[in-house]
Amino acid sequence: MHENLKTAVVAAALSAAIAGCASAPESARATGPGWLAISANDNKVVLINGVSTVVKNPQPDTLALVDLAQSPPRLIAEIDIPAATVLGPPATVAVTPDERLALIGSGVKINPADPTKQIDDNRVTLVDLKANPPRVLGTVEAGAQPTGISVTPDGKLALVANRAEGTVSVFSINGNTLTKTGTIKIGDAKSGTSHVVVTPDGKTALVTRDGDHFISVLSIDNGVVEYSKRDISAGIRPYGITMNPNGSNAIVANIGRGAGDADSVSVIDLRSKPYRVVNTVSVGQTPEGIMYSPDGRYLAVVAMNGSNKAKESPFYTDAGKLVVYRVDGIQLSALAEAPIGHWSQGAAFSADSRTILVQNMVEKDLWVFAFDGSSLKDTGQRIKLRAGAGAIRTAGVR
Repeated sequence: MHENLKTAVVAAALSAAIAGCASAPESARATGPGWLAISANDNKVVLINGVSTVVKNPQPDTLALVDLAQSPPRLIAEIDIPAATVLGPPATVAVTPDERLALIGSGVKINPADPTKQIDDNRVTLVDLKANPPRVLGTVEAGAQPTGISVTPDGKLALVANRAEGTVSVFSINGNTLTKTGTIKIGDAKSGTSHVVVTPDGKTALVTRDGDHFISVLSIDNGVVEYSKRDISAGIRPYGITMNPNGSNAIVANIGRGAGDADSVSVIDLRSKPYRVVNTVSVGQTPEGIMYSPDGRYLAVVAMNGSNKAKESPFYTDAGKLVVYRVDGIQLSALAEAPIGHWSQGAAFSADSRTILVQNMVEKDLWVFAFDGSSLKDTGQRIKLRAGAGAIRTAGVR
């Protein structure tokens, strides 16, 4: 069934809040896909000794824009947005290929009947990145707990995984308008549809299901999206997923049970028919973030490494870790790793694959790493944010 749901104009109060946020001259903006990173940041929860705890009367959530063409990278804007969430994989945000629009999912919101708890949300916020400062255009409704979001390479469709519903919402993109055109049923509400990525030819999408441990294959044909009924098995709780820019494979992060065991990433061969998992590599505890480099040669994995656990836990570690792998076909070789912050989320490469941003939810910042193809260097730069960094994306890699 087709639903015509178009973006609404935001309230005057929200516009006033945006006008007061940081901005930079348009000339300072990075140009070209992959030089602009956006970070969606959650103010509703904090981590208290391993427990995600709802904040009383929180400040608004935010969206931050980082210019990766500058050396060092520079925060060029940070605006208030209606909702963002740390719930879900760190791809609960997407950028259109022309870096014109950002889409931010909100998996949960504070329960108005009990402000100490959260309940399912269904909003996706649309932001005009070309405005100065960036401005919220409005929100649309997806399904329950919209988390992972991707835009097709032609910029005409957005696919949103609804984690508490077992569905994927499909939106058409026309100018500054999102129109909901359908909902694809994949599993039941417990299947945990978490993130969706699209192949470079725009004809296929893969959807992770952390509730029942599958990755589902969707077909895309002239704007029509269908579930192909092909499900792939990788590891325990496949969650984040990233696509090689050349379309040869996708790599999924299996976050496991969070019980202190080493978890894994799996390579899905997209050149075999049907698609299948052909390699799995251990990467440490809870690989929350996973992202290909724009040149397709490297993979960045952000592992929580026990940094999100209570200090008395035998699995607690006082730092997460960033690990970079070289990708040779279907083979992964660890190149370098570095300690990061706590409850760390996603990573993003610059367009030349030589700078990596890492999100830290506890520290409310982005760490900047230099990468030369074989080694990582923590530059010491910390980009401070007004909320906990929960999701990150560029237009360069799906």
